[in-house]
Amino acid sequence: MTDASADARRGLVGLAACLGASIIWGLSPLYYAALDHVPAIDIIAHRTVWSAVLFAAILSATGRLGALRRVMSDRGAMVRLTLAAILISVNWLVFVLAVQRGSVIEASLGYYIFPLVAVALGFVAYGERPSRLQWTAVALASAGVLVLGIGLGVAPWISLLLAGSFATYGTLKRGLATHATVSVTVEVALLAPFALAFIALRDGAHFDEGLLTLVLLVGTGPLTALPLVLFAVAAQRLHFATLGIFFYVNPTLQFLIGVTVFAQAFTPWHQVAFPLIWLAVSLYSWSLWRSSRRSRRAAMAASASGTT
Repeated sequence: MTDASADARRGLVGLAACLGASIIWGLSPLYYAALDHVPAIDIIAHRTVWSAVLFAAILSATGRLGALRRVMSDRGAMVRLTLAAILISVNWLVFVLAVQRGSVIEASLGYYIFPLVAVALGFVAYGERPSRLQWTAVALASAGVLVLGIGLGVAPWISLLLAGSFATYGTLKRGLATHATVSVTVEVALLAPFALAFIALRDGAHFDEGLLTLVLLVGTGPLTALPLVLFAVAAQRLHFATLGIFFYVNPTLQFLIGVTVFAQAFTPWHQVAFPLIWLAVSLYSWSLWRSSRRSRRAAMAASASGTT
C-alpha cells in the first residue's frame, strides 16, 4: 500500500469515527427522552457507574492500565482531572435536564457556541491570539445569545451552562500528556464511588421499574464511552479543522430533533438568534479550514526545501 493510499484510508477511518461520534451525541436526546420517568440526577449517577465499568474494561483490554496508574500518581494531573470530572458531570446533568424539560433547542445552541467560548477561554487562559475572523464569530454568537436573552426575558442559561462547562472542561484537559480514554476513565473513576453511594442512599437503582428501564440505565455506559472512543480515534487521524467542522453534526441533529420530533417552540426570537449563531459557526469553520490549509502548505514547503 502506497503512502498516499494509506493516508487516504486513515482519513476515511477518522472521518467515519468523527461522524459516528457526532451522530450518537446528536441523537442522544431520543435516548434520554425514553428515561424521562427517571430523575436526571439518578440517570447521571448510573451513567457514571456504568461508564467507569466499561472504561476500565476497555483499558484492561487495550493494555493501558499502566498508563492509568501513572496518571493517578501525578498530583498536578489529578487536580486538573478532578475539576474536569466535576465540570463534565455538570454538563451531563444540565443536558439530561434540558431533554426532560423540553429544552433540546437550547441544548443544541449550547453546543453550537461551545467552540466559540473555547476561543475566548484560550485567549484568557493561554494567551492565544484568535484571528479577526474568529473574533467576529465570537461577537456574532454573543449577539445571538443577547437577542435570545432580551426576547425571552431571561438569559439562555441552559445554553450558557452547557457551552461554558464543556469549554472549561476542554481547557483543563488541554496539554495533558495522556490518551483521551485514560483521562476520561480517571474522571469517571473519581466520581463512581460518590455515584454508587448516591444510588444506595436514595434507593435510586430503579431496577424494579421493568427490564427496559434497567437496560436503558446500563446502556448509558456505552452511550458515554462509544462516542468518546470514536472521537479519540478521529482526533488521531484528522486535522483539527476537519474535526471542528464535523463536530457541528451533533448540535444540528439535536436542533432538528427538538423542532421536528419533540415539536418544541421555535419562536421569532430563535429565528433571529439562530441565523446569527449559524453565521458565526460558518465563519469559525472557515477560519479553521483556512488556518489548516496554510499550515499544510507551510509544512509541504518546509519539506520540499529540506530535500533540495
